[in-house]
Amino acid sequence: MSIITIVNGRVLPKTGGLVETSITIEDGRIAEIGGPSRGREVDASGQLVLPGVIDLHGDAFERQIMPRPGVHFPMDLALRDTDAQMIANGITTAYHGVTYSWEPGLRGAESTRALKAAIAQTRPFLSVDTRFHLRHETHNLPAEDEVAEWLRDGTVDLLAFNDHSDMILDRILNQGKSTAVHTARTGLTHEAFMDLLHEIVARKPDVPGSIARLAAIAHRHGVPIASHDDCTPEVRRAYHDLEARIAEFPMNTPTAETAVALGDPVICGAPNVVRGGSHLGAEGISAAVEVREGRCSILVSDYYYPALAQAPFRLASDGDLAFEDAWRLVSTNPAKAAGLADRGALERGARADLVLMAPPAHGGAATISLALVAGRPAFNRLDWAAFA
Repeated sequence: MSIITIVNGRVLPKTGGLVETSITIEDGRIAEIGGPSRGREVDASGQLVLPGVIDLHGDAFERQIMPRPGVHFPMDLALRDTDAQMIANGITTAYHGVTYSWEPGLRGAESTRALKAAIAQTRPFLSVDTRFHLRHETHNLPAEDEVAEWLRDGTVDLLAFNDHSDMILDRILNQGKSTAVHTARTGLTHEAFMDLLHEIVARKPDVPGSIARLAAIAHRHGVPIASHDDCTPEVRRAYHDLEARIAEFPMNTPTAETAVALGDPVICGAPNVVRGGSHLGAEGISAAVEVREGRCSILVSDYYYPALAQAPFRLASDGDLAFEDAWRLVSTNPAKAAGLADRGALERGARADLVLMAPPAHGGAATISLALVAGRPAFNRLDWAAFA
């Protein structure tokens, strides 16, 4: 592999703030920061040189698989399209949040198995280092043995425990919400979906044992564990005790505060930051407030990939966090939470996953100029001759 040196850019090193210096890449690794120029030069004038974005939780790929209700496309095509969108937005490592639900349809057993296989088969052709984040619906008890086998064989890169059953039931019965989203996704009628939902909620007594067994297997095999939408401090403590040390989207401030007190990283959504609030409206918390007050340590794309690289600039411009610390919410911190010791920060010997970005101008969006994945130019708006 050729040697390149990126010059004239403002580099964000592992510690400290942005500094104008050079960075040399050789054999897919960062060989030097600040040393003499070697090999081909890439001029990064006016650009920020930043660690590549690491997305621990993104499920927008579902829209590529089923862009309209009941309209399906081949999964390999959907994954390639998703890959192009991610790399163009600076994401160099992505955990696809695949929900294995008790629902049939898009999140059911057949779809989950097919998507898991498609990720494995398509991975060699993708630009982004793409990983399998299994979002296991805890009431999906028939899937326990299958999930356990996946944890043992090393095909799960991140396990998250989800339980949306009570929330869905409450919204439908007590808040007057429609079942349209669920019927479109599952292909069931309203009546059939409600019958299934009541059946699922009745499984509650058997759920804690299943969670404990799967958590033990995941921990034994070195799979990072998260819990999703924790609604009380007690729920977060219980998951913490099961080695589920990542808190995904805690539902309120006391629960997030509990996670922080326990030393657990807290995930919030980058779309929440960019939009200026939760898509849930008054039901949701403000990610920017959580960041500003120290209750959020990781941002993820959630349902919208472009938000992730833009959110740090919004946090900095709004005065919520210094830019260098805001960028670490999408790079260094998620790498640490997922146990990725070889990336997430620009330092000598690290894997050369990095992006060049032009900061926002005149109220517009920041622009990705170049994305390197293990030193390879996976997205490039610069002069291609620099990599010939």
